[in-house]
Amino acid sequence: METSTDSAEVRLVVAQCFRTITSSTDDNDVTAALHTLHSYLNDGTENTTSSSHQSEFKRAHYTRTLQLLISQIQADWLQRFIASQKTEVWDGLFLHGPPEQTLLGLMEGICALKPSTSLDHLTSILERFLQRGGLAELLWSRCLDTTPSDSHQLRETLLGRIVSLPDITANRLHPNSRPLFLPQQYYMLLAEEMLTALEKTCQALKDGTDCSLTFVAQTLGKVCVQGQSTVVLAVMAPRLSASTRSDMIWQRVCWKLLENVPQRWIESVFTGLVQAVNGPESLGRIIGNLVLTNRKAQFIITHKLLLLQYKYETQVLRTILGHLAADRDRRPLLLQVLRSVSQAWANPSAVKHTPLEQQLYVSKALLLTVSLLTDSELQELRSELLQCMLGGMQSHLDSNVVNIRRVGMVVGECVSARMNINGTKLKFEYDHDELTEELLSLMNPADSSEQTQSETMNRVVDDEETEELPQNNPEPRSSQTDPDSDLDSDDELTPYDMSGDVEMTQASPPRYLRDCLETLTSSEDTERVELSLKVAESLLRKNAFATREISVQFTKVLLHMEDKYNTRDFLALRQRSLVALIVTDCLPVTQYLTSEFYSLNYSLRQRLDILEVLALAAQELSQPITEKRHLSISPANTDLTPYPGDNAVNWRQVVEKRIQSKTKHFSKGPAMPPTKATPNRYAPVAGHFFFPLLKNYDRPQATFDLLGGDHLVLGRLIHTLGLFMHLAVNAPVAAQMGRALLDFVWAVRYHTDQMVRRGVLFSVCSVFLSMPSQNLLLELSDQLFEARSWLADVAEGDPDSDCRSLAVQSLVLLDKNLKKQLEDPQALSLKS
Repeated sequence: METSTDSAEVRLVVAQCFRTITSSTDDNDVTAALHTLHSYLNDGTENTTSSSHQSEFKRAHYTRTLQLLISQIQADWLQRFIASQKTEVWDGLFLHGPPEQTLLGLMEGICALKPSTSLDHLTSILERFLQRGGLAELLWSRCLDTTPSDSHQLRETLLGRIVSLPDITANRLHPNSRPLFLPQQYYMLLAEEMLTALEKTCQALKDGTDCSLTFVAQTLGKVCVQGQSTVVLAVMAPRLSASTRSDMIWQRVCWKLLENVPQRWIESVFTGLVQAVNGPESLGRIIGNLVLTNRKAQFIITHKLLLLQYKYETQVLRTILGHLAADRDRRPLLLQVLRSVSQAWANPSAVKHTPLEQQLYVSKALLLTVSLLTDSELQELRSELLQCMLGGMQSHLDSNVVNIRRVGMVVGECVSARMNINGTKLKFEYDHDELTEELLSLMNPADSSEQTQSETMNRVVDDEETEELPQNNPEPRSSQTDPDSDLDSDDELTPYDMSGDVEMTQASPPRYLRDCLETLTSSEDTERVELSLKVAESLLRKNAFATREISVQFTKVLLHMEDKYNTRDFLALRQRSLVALIVTDCLPVTQYLTSEFYSLNYSLRQRLDILEVLALAAQELSQPITEKRHLSISPANTDLTPYPGDNAVNWRQVVEKRIQSKTKHFSKGPAMPPTKATPNRYAPVAGHFFFPLLKNYDRPQATFDLLGGDHLVLGRLIHTLGLFMHLAVNAPVAAQMGRALLDFVWAVRYHTDQMVRRGVLFSVCSVFLSMPSQNLLLELSDQLFEARSWLADVAEGDPDSDCRSLAVQSLVLLDKNLKKQLEDPQALSLKS
């Protein structure tokens, strides 16, 4: 009965105040009504209103009061208030009421008002509300309310307003938003306010008061799922880690906080947390054994962050796996992780179809997991690890990508060394770089951050002591030796400069091509063979007539030549000589090499050499003919250059230079003459490089299967054909080459090997670059639309980043050519 009486009294008083505010023209009456409403708020002043009346006002009338005040924000009596009066009787009603109703009322008013001084006034009140700790009061009030009676819709609205406050204010205030409303500053403030609420919760639990962390956990989850986990957890994680180090109450609060995060948001919280903490110990103190009780958290930690995502740093892997290994109850999950990671690493399909970055990420996870296992656990998983190591190494070594093969070698070495099979360890030869050094370092488990810092300080101290040792022992080293040793010392003798000395050899380099060929064919003398190989290129280029007589024979000798004497730069010397043969006598040598590419009894290395030599020769032939290069190739220019003083015209040049140097010019023409047009030596022979290589690609040989397992040669062949197409940009045969190349690569565009797919995309890009636009539209119109759809799929979904980049470039070129031709009326008339 008393409660209903209080409710009726408060309702009558509030109604009278509302009528006064809306209808009175007397400023004193309005001020008195506002003070009456103030009396129902606990604003820190002397207040004679009973607590039951205050509770009833806050429960049933405060929100309506704020809505009325916002509706009267343009009233004349408010404009007549001085600044201090407005702050006391107007702003105070917003700042001293229940924080959640205040926030909702202010946000509703800001969303309803247009840009004006009234909007600026409400914005300033909201800014003061945040600066006074309004969010902390809101969160703490929710922690005390262990049995919330409000509706689910109201809680969702309140969460949305808290988390989306920067977006809402930016939409209304742009571009004049307050600095506190910017995302970086606001979310850091929100993180501090959540920590304040958690700190009050810990103190309340110590005092025996029950609290609820449901709303704080929901706020944390919603903030993280909207992409602000990095900012928020960068503030919260260090404080939580420090607080939980010695306080069990803080640990229980953190565990309960993460338990109450809704399942749909827990992934974003865990993803941000493992990146923000400084090690597995901190993560263990904050989340406890949540991975054992929460299935969603277990899936995220043991599967998703290890196998489905690969964008994180190595420290994240150390944190996750170290957390699983730190507790006896969690170690079975570590064994489960090892099984799944080893299967993923050894999967041949994954090696072919996943990006290199993901394979490297999985390899790091595998090595870290193996390093954390005990000897008994290794014995338990011995057969599975052995199967993973052998199968995975085979899949990695079969890859055409150098880094993938190197990763397979390093992982095989580390796993075999950890397993110690029969005392034998695998050992491979590979180049050591940052990638391999990082993988090798993963076999040494990282210590915690505190231990790492202490070790760093110890090393600094040791280094300082080491630097001080010579000062403490100033005695020179010579005093510890025989005093007569200075008599026999050679320190005062100056070494003789031998940098310009030339090594004397008994053999002399050949001066004729046939002598050079004879030496390379039949000689067993190491020095003669080396000298002949070194001068072969210059002899071939200088004596073009003699080269043409023995070009094919010389090519055959070089192609089958082996490095029997460990000659320095053997491969480079042989390659330059073969290029010189093709450039000097193009057609016979090219026909021989292209026909031998598909012949029997050739190794893959020799076939790759043929493609590389043809590509280098085509590039040289496509370059403009300079005078120096022309003289070196032409057989007629063998006479010595005359001495300049013997030239009768030389004196005229000297006189002209003197006149030019003493003459003033007000304007000059171009400093250099325009470039002269020169013939393209590659264009007439482009077809001889290109078409023979397309003859027998679908015929498997006894030692060579281009469309089968020899992916490396297939990828290099397609890339070489694309290069030939690119160099034939102005050749008459370019259109025919483009059609043939597209027909060839179209059959292998979905190849499993990424090197082959890169070659296909490079070839398609070369066709779009080199084939005339009108021919592209007229002769390939039926294939262009299908090609465009395929390129769009590759650009969006191919696992290899280079393939995606090449597909985007090809799409740009195709659209550019089509747009150019569709805008050309002459091309359209020809097509019609």
